Amino acid sequence: MRKIPLIIILAISFISIISCKKDKKVVQTDNANGKIEQKVDSVLALMTLAEKIGQMNQYNGSWDVTGPASGVNDKEKETRLKNGGVGSMLNVLSVKATREAQKTVMENSRLKIPLIIGYDVIHGYKTIFPIPLGESASWDLDIIKESAAIAASEASAAGIHWTFAPMIDVSRDARWGRVMEGSGEDPYLTAKIGVARVQGFQGDDLTKNNTIAACAKHFAGYGFAEAGRDYNTVNVGEYELHNMILPPFKAAAEAGVATFMNSFNEIDGIPATGHKVLQRDILKDGWNWDGFMVSDWGSIGEMIAHGYAKDKKHAAEIAANAGSDMDMESYAYVAHLEALVKEGKVKEGVIDDAVKRILRVKFKLGLFVDPYKYCNEEREKNEIFTKENQDFSREVAKKSIVLLKNETNLLPLTKTGKTIAVIGPLADDKDTPLGNWRAKGGRDTAVSLLEGIQNAVPPSIKVTYAEGCSIVTDKGIGSTFLLPLKFNKTDKSGFQKAINVAKNADVVVLAIGEMALQTGEGRSQADIGFAGVQQELLEAILKVNKNVIITLMNGRPMDISWAAQHVPSILECWHLGSQSGNAIADVLFGDYNPSGKLPVSFPYHVGQEPLYYNQKMTGRPFSPQHVTFSGYRDAPKEALYPFGYGLSYTTFEYKNLQLDKTEIPVSGEIKVSVEITNTGKRDGEEVVQLYIRDLVGSLTRPIKELKGFEKINLKSGETKTVTFTINSKTLQFYTVNKKWEVEPGNFEIWIGTDSKASLKATFNVVE
Repeated sequence: MRKIPLIIILAISFISIISCKKDKKVVQTDNANGKIEQKVDSVLALMTLAEKIGQMNQYNGSWDVTGPASGVNDKEKETRLKNGGVGSMLNVLSVKATREAQKTVMENSRLKIPLIIGYDVIHGYKTIFPIPLGESASWDLDIIKESAAIAASEASAAGIHWTFAPMIDVSRDARWGRVMEGSGEDPYLTAKIGVARVQGFQGDDLTKNNTIAACAKHFAGYGFAEAGRDYNTVNVGEYELHNMILPPFKAAAEAGVATFMNSFNEIDGIPATGHKVLQRDILKDGWNWDGFMVSDWGSIGEMIAHGYAKDKKHAAEIAANAGSDMDMESYAYVAHLEALVKEGKVKEGVIDDAVKRILRVKFKLGLFVDPYKYCNEEREKNEIFTKENQDFSREVAKKSIVLLKNETNLLPLTKTGKTIAVIGPLADDKDTPLGNWRAKGGRDTAVSLLEGIQNAVPPSIKVTYAEGCSIVTDKGIGSTFLLPLKFNKTDKSGFQKAINVAKNADVVVLAIGEMALQTGEGRSQADIGFAGVQQELLEAILKVNKNVIITLMNGRPMDISWAAQHVPSILECWHLGSQSGNAIADVLFGDYNPSGKLPVSFPYHVGQEPLYYNQKMTGRPFSPQHVTFSGYRDAPKEALYPFGYGLSYTTFEYKNLQLDKTEIPVSGEIKVSVEITNTGKRDGEEVVQLYIRDLVGSLTRPIKELKGFEKINLKSGETKTVTFTINSKTLQFYTVNKKWEVEPGNFEIWIGTDSKASLKATFNVVE
């Protein structure tokens, strides 16, 4: 008798589904009616244990779901879909495929609980934006949010409900391949950018058909892998975990991110996938977060290789109890959870909690109202890779470029009678600019640097080209994720043509750096210099023409110390996406004044890694007058180009730093202001950066921490006053008392153009 009204409720829900299938104009906002929890409980009450466990299972779309399954495993997947034994699928691409997968569930399963379809939409779907590290160099939260919104719009038009982004791992080591996928070395900047991306993907209402669920990853510590080796061990203390690694995740949780993904690494002996303190105590209970946790690909089963689980059944027990709600491609939950519940090793309440979290996200997405809401062929045809999206990609790309050096004011180039030599293995490359994790960005669809320059100049300018050398021995290999790159270490047959072209040019634009798949998952490197014979090409070109501009294309900080010493102009161009060449040309010719700032420190030498600005003072700090100090004898201690660094075609003067008071209580606030004047001849944008140091704490504190920034536009000769508010939220940290609080004491503050800012003031916090 108890279930009769619940069945009626569910029947009403399914009637809504049917009506929406007939009339796509019917809209119901589950968030607005405040009844999601009641609906989740109603569905859960009707489910068998097997159906619940099915919701905790995610399958890869390894066969064409528009046709019958062929392989043994594929037939098993098809059977499970029909039986309601799958909660989610990933890599099911196109409206047709999504509709057929959803149809398989909706027309065959008992309860007809819709699938949620996921895909790695990392920096665009088909319109590709700069890699996340590059886009972070814009320090422009508005365009970052909008690029994520465009990516969501395109992905949703192709049938996708959910993206495995943003990656908000703080990353300090340039050797780590996935540094390209995050926002760099600073937790404050990473948190701000992470929230912007979550807001862009999810919009203000997840039931809208142009939004998708976001996923904060990887929880947690993935970017701290030892020696920069992907998937490697992480050893951090409790306080470093809370103060440096977790803040971006807490910010994402507070911003309402729909899902989290756990990480491959262990933390101090416990794999993150089986880490109860992280997943239950901190995230779900401590932060009161109500979304669901998905494992990374196969990470539940990988606890066996870690030596933490004896077999897959044991791994399923550990992961479920720790708080991993959905199993991505380990097949551990579907194989073993039911038995584990019957044996009492996993309580059914644990299963119920996981399933409620998954159902909650599906209700928020509006999939129970209309499981086919993302299956509109007209949207797929008309709203992907549009001119408007391409134009915005160009806008984001040019704002992501960082001017590292312009010693002789070689830049910007003029558009009058010159010969410009465009040289290098990446100069006419239409694939590398797309970067890694390019979703459905088609191979060779980017605007190359050569094309961008040709598009920008009038007929009076002669543009010549020479490749010079290749980076790899097989150019096609870079597009295949699983194959290693084979670098060209000997072939210099193209050098002479490049030298001749350089000799006969007024200026050389040299495109060197990294191919797209030199960075990304599984792409860690011990050497972060120029691969192959690129360094030799650079030196050969510089011997015959001193007017060299390097357009550096890369996905990580690189060792460019020789180039920084010898080359007059260097532009950090990252992998900028679909409109890369046009965006670089915008900056080269001064149509856009570069405003990017580094989100990561660039080293003098790979031996400095991990390298980051917010280090701590040691008991024996650096001193060139002493033999024993915390530094190197054969290399500088500091960065070649520090965090926050970036030049402009104009100049900015900072002055008149003022505090409205010099002493506050722990709950008080200070307003600090500074005047910035554009002292050059061009209009330009500047990122004003605020740094703070807590001089003495219950735990040792970093020598400098970013605590605020504002991007402003100044006309030539214009002065603006920028004001920051410093309060308890700005000054708090996770203290020795194991809580976030402000400790009384003395503080130093800097405001300037990068982390080396010298304009300084002090204030006190009292009880």
